[in-house]
Amino acid sequence: MGAINELFSKDLMPVNLGMDMFREDLEAQGIPAVQVKWNPPAGGDQRLIEALAKIGDNEAVDRANDRTIEIMMSSKLVLTGVSRAIDVVPGMTEKTILHAGPPIRYEDMPGPMKGAVIGALIYEGLADGPEAAARLAVSGEITYSPCHDHQMVGAMTGVTSAHMLVHVVKNETYGNYAFSTVHEGSGYTVQRYGSWDEGVIRRLKWLDSEFRPVLNDALVRAGGIDAGATISQALHMSDECHNRNKASSVLFYKQILPHLLRSEYDKETILRVSEFINGNEHYHLSITMAASKAQLDAATGVENSTIVTALARNGKDFGIKVSGMGKDKWFTGPAQLVDGLFFPGFSQADSTPDMGDSAISETAGLGGFSLGNAPAIVQFVGGTVSDAMSYVKKMYEITWSENRNYTIPFLNFRGTPAGVDIRKVIETGILPIITTGIAHKERGRGQIGAGIANPPLECFEKAILEFADRFES
Repeated sequence: MGAINELFSKDLMPVNLGMDMFREDLEAQGIPAVQVKWNPPAGGDQRLIEALAKIGDNEAVDRANDRTIEIMMSSKLVLTGVSRAIDVVPGMTEKTILHAGPPIRYEDMPGPMKGAVIGALIYEGLADGPEAAARLAVSGEITYSPCHDHQMVGAMTGVTSAHMLVHVVKNETYGNYAFSTVHEGSGYTVQRYGSWDEGVIRRLKWLDSEFRPVLNDALVRAGGIDAGATISQALHMSDECHNRNKASSVLFYKQILPHLLRSEYDKETILRVSEFINGNEHYHLSITMAASKAQLDAATGVENSTIVTALARNGKDFGIKVSGMGKDKWFTGPAQLVDGLFFPGFSQADSTPDMGDSAISETAGLGGFSLGNAPAIVQFVGGTVSDAMSYVKKMYEITWSENRNYTIPFLNFRGTPAGVDIRKVIETGILPIITTGIAHKERGRGQIGAGIANPPLECFEKAILEFADRFES
């Protein structure tokens, strides 16, 4: 009893797990207490707990996840050119429209995506105006399909038609390709936000007719450009490579300009192409997206792997893909409104729910997962610099590994969190953090803010339950 008496003769510091009321009662008696935030694994849901028990600590799953991460890390990602979608994107036809996020019907698309579809049909010459395009869009003649199901990714609406220009990135290690539409530039009147006015159509035609052959000539002269190396360097220059792409775009411009100048095109043509790239501080986002898609597609289909290979949203649904569940399987839940900062005159009431394929960046360990590299971006998406570092540290709790190719100087060059593991998301209840732009709910109104978004937990719950049902231990 002596030890017990000694213990209770000293000041105690109680630690409370669970309801705050116990800590409050102690403090009301003048006894300080530490409150530990704790929730039961899987939120106490018996079905999810049983799924975790089956696959949560399993050597076969762990080995598969190690293999998935190794594929991601060993991928060499090279920009080889720009092409018309119909010439390179698998499954693309004259009457195919690809879109961001999981599958969606035209009737269910948000305003900006419908507008982008109408613009695409006008651009392709399939309709002579918006009324005719709207009729064609619901006629049954047009095939709608997710970009992700065709080795593609697209920013915001992601709407891509046959003759739109895409960046082509080759995963030289594994031989697969991925594609992303060329970034049109900033502003309200761009096709990816649902505009179809004359200037938008004219820009798309110029990208195909003049920009495409000139840039391809320069890329051939360059022997391709190592996109992975560019991303890695940009992270050390205060990009997070999703909402902030200033450094990566400047690095790309620096690499491509000498080869543009060596081409045999006339001075004015070279100047127009050069100014288009140099004047677009988000130009490299499209390249980053294609590079991220190329490494994650290579890592798809690893049997028993619980690593997420796609995070995508269409303004109605949020969808994820999981390596061990194959390339065609989506797990969906409702898309969320983005919590962020709005441009003057706008509020969340004006916004479209979360939309776009650009969260492929986070899936690869960029964007919200590398937010600690880009302290300046908190002025754009909200929060503080310490918040940015806190977000990154949280992401380590739900990822299987770290990205040795993408590092964070402020954390002594620790690799960014890599490989979102559905087991860890369910166990902790922590959701992936995505930095994103906010689109106006009406077509053609453009970006009205930026902020932080999360997938719904429902996506991960569906994934782990089906994974556990299929799993043979």
